[in-house]
Amino acid sequence: MFPEDSWPVPFFLDPSNLSIDAVVTFCVSILVAITINAEAQAFMSNFLGDRRTDARDRLHFNAFLHLDILGTICYFVGGFGWARNFDIDRSKFEYPRLYMVLSRVAGPLANILMASIVSSAVWIFGIVGYNPRVFLMVVGVNLTTAIYNLIPIPPLAMGYLVLELMPQMDARLRTLALQAGPFVVLALAFLERISHHSIFSPYFDHIIRAIYSYLAAN
Repeated sequence: MFPEDSWPVPFFLDPSNLSIDAVVTFCVSILVAITINAEAQAFMSNFLGDRRTDARDRLHFNAFLHLDILGTICYFVGGFGWARNFDIDRSKFEYPRLYMVLSRVAGPLANILMASIVSSAVWIFGIVGYNPRVFLMVVGVNLTTAIYNLIPIPPLAMGYLVLELMPQMDARLRTLALQAGPFVVLALAFLERISHHSIFSPYFDHIIRAIYSYLAAN
């Protein structure tokens, strides 16, 4: 069982009640979640055929190179976000549409795997009497990152899936969706935060808490 004083899930920074440990822990958790998400996408695309030499946006495990400006802001506004997008050459895939989806979905799946691994570490720390609140934040942020990728707007994974399901979409419209998507997601997250009108949370937060509770019970 996770300790009762663990962080709320999903976690949101409260400007009226900020604490240094919460800010630092949240920032570290963001870096972990972004790195795992991006590196998983890079590994999968490489594994499926899009192999490149000296690709500076892939497989370097430098969290700061994976930061996306809008995606990082979204973490502080809405508790979730995304890594910097990198180009995937679909022409190198044997099955372009399927492999594109698998490459993008690898990110959130890796976040869930990371949450599971860290929750096991939390259990071990609990046995030895160490308060694992820092690791609990990593669990929560990774789960939030993974589940909010279900939003069907790029640059989130489900958004790419929607685009792949519409191969006949006009190229200009597709480009517009890719370019405007991050601004739309950030705007909706900001609107939900300042208006207290639920947009995403009714659909995703209970899923996040359910998985978090499951990890706590095992």
